[in-house]
Parts: sequence; C-alpha cells; structure tokens
Amino acid sequence: MSDFSNSTYASNDSHSPYRCQFDEDFKYILLPVSYGLVFVVGLILNVVTLYVIMVRTRSWKSSTIYMFNLTVCDTLYILTLPFLVYYYADENDWPFGEFLCKLIRFLFYTNLYGSILFLCCISLHRFLGICYPVHSLRWMSARRARLVSAGVWLVVVVFQAPVLYFSRTRDAGSERTCYDTTSEDLFDDFMVYSTAVSVLLFALPFMVLMVCYGLMVRKLLEPARIGAGPGSERYKQKSVKMIIIVLAVFMLCFLPFHLTRSLYYSFRYLDDKISCSQLEASSIAYKVTRPLASANSCLDPVLYFMAGQGFRRNLTKRTKSRQPEKVKTLSTPL
Repeated sequence: MSDFSNSTYASNDSHSPYRCQFDEDFKYILLPVSYGLVFVVGLILNVVTLYVIMVRTRSWKSSTIYMFNLTVCDTLYILTLPFLVYYYADENDWPFGEFLCKLIRFLFYTNLYGSILFLCCISLHRFLGICYPVHSLRWMSARRARLVSAGVWLVVVVFQAPVLYFSRTRDAGSERTCYDTTSEDLFDDFMVYSTAVSVLLFALPFMVLMVCYGLMVRKLLEPARIGAGPGSERYKQKSVKMIIIVLAVFMLCFLPFHLTRSLYYSFRYLDDKISCSQLEASSIAYKVTRPLASANSCLDPVLYFMAGQGFRRNLTKRTKSRQPEKVKTLSTPL
C-alpha cells in the first residue's frame, strides 16, 4: 500500500489524478501504538531468547539452529520499528532519507517471509521426527540445519531484493512520503512481483505445513505402543501444543495480512472497475492487519517457551554446568 500524504488513491487516468479520496487518519494512531508495543515486547522476548540460545544452551542441535535464525530474523525487524513509529506518528513525513526507507521496507518483508520459512523448517523437522523417526536421523543433523538455514536466508534475500528497487520516497511540499509498496507508475509491475512472492513464499509453504500437520496429527492419534513410557506421552503432548501454536501464528498473523493485502492490491490494479467505497474498505482492512503481521516477532519466542520444558530450564537455571545429568537444549520442545 502506498502511503499517500493526503490519504488519497491515485488513478491511472491522466485527467483525474485522484479518483478516490477517503480519510485514513486512524492509521496515525493505530500504527505508532501497535508498532511501539511490538517493539517493546518483541525486543525483550527476542533478547531473552538470544541470551538463552547463545549463553545458556550448551549443545546446538538442528532445532536450536532454526530457532536462532528465526530469532535473528525477528530482532532485525524489531530494530526498524522506531523509524516507522516516528514516521506514522508524524503523519507520513519521512525525515530519514531514501536509503533507510528502502532498507526498512526490505527488512519488514525479509522478516515476514523469513519467519514463515523458518517456522516451516521447524515444523518439517518435527514432522520427520514423528512420522519417520528412523529414516529422519540422517536429515536432522546440525550440519544439515546450518545448510538449510543458509539456503533460507539466500532465498529470502534474493526474493526480497526487488523491494530495494520498488520502495522509494516522494516529496510533496515540505513532506516526504516513504512508499510501502512503490510509486504509482510502477504499481502494475509491483503487483506481478508481489503476487509471485505471496504464492511462492506464503501460499506454498502454508500448504506444505498443513499437509505435514495433518499427517502428524494422524500419527499422534495412533494408540501408544506397548511398553511406551511416560516420556512418550509427554513428547506427544508437546508436539500437539506446538502444532496448535504454530497454526495460531499463521492464522492470526500471516493469513489475514496476505488476504487483505491481496484484496487491496487487486482492487487498486482493477482501478475504475472498483468503487471508492470498496477500495476504502480494503485499504482499512489491510492497514488493520499490518500490526498483526508484525506481532509474529513477539509470538515466535512465546511459541517455544510454551512448547516444552527445555527452554524454561535453560532460562531459569543458575549454573551452566555443575549437574551430572545431560543438559537439555532448545531442541527438546521442537
């Protein structure tokens, strides 16, 4: 969505530069407040998570590596939020220059799709461990997790690199707008790019995740083997808890954002075939779901704190090594 300084929608009709006009002043309260809350809460939770992983976790297994990369992804995004809080609180007046405008928009989408892909990596890791426990051993090493993580970063950066081209600023009098998408003359090209990214980096991973979780649930509902101890039952409970929480993150944060964004972009692309009231409704819905997409940075650490005992044990223990038993790492709840 382009943040037009006068809350207007620019038409492609050269005889009517502003076809629709509607009030969007609510975003100057909604976005600064919501982004400010995400910054404070998310920064605390992710710094604690990084501390537990880097200082308190002695043995990094594959799940720990995925969690570390997910947390780094979220932290990089959170550090950009003060700029957006200032921008929207100052009613779309961007004082930081075009380079930072491009960088912050790039980091937003890098965090968004990086989080989706790393959540999928963690889910596939658990899927293999539950459904193919023997055959999965060679696929669950720390070395393979590092290679997969590097591949995820490469894919995300390559797919989001065009954002650095599309995102730009526009001067209007004494104010400067930092486009969230792109300028009006490039919007048709941006529409094609955004649709491709949404399909490849959201819709496809979401479908894979749903299939894997369906197979996991079916496996977990099978009767326990004779002789299976209480540890097996606890493992099942943690797995079910993780499935519920990850699906909640997707349904709350990612799905509404992508649906409303696709609808709004489609209405803008259709232009004069859509009424101004429909365009306004889609624009409002899209703006309301943007904070939800940002909230995944707060929910990711909570997800793993709630998913098992390993995280909490590493967080609360006072000494790192004076106990004879093996220390459990973050791989336990995953």
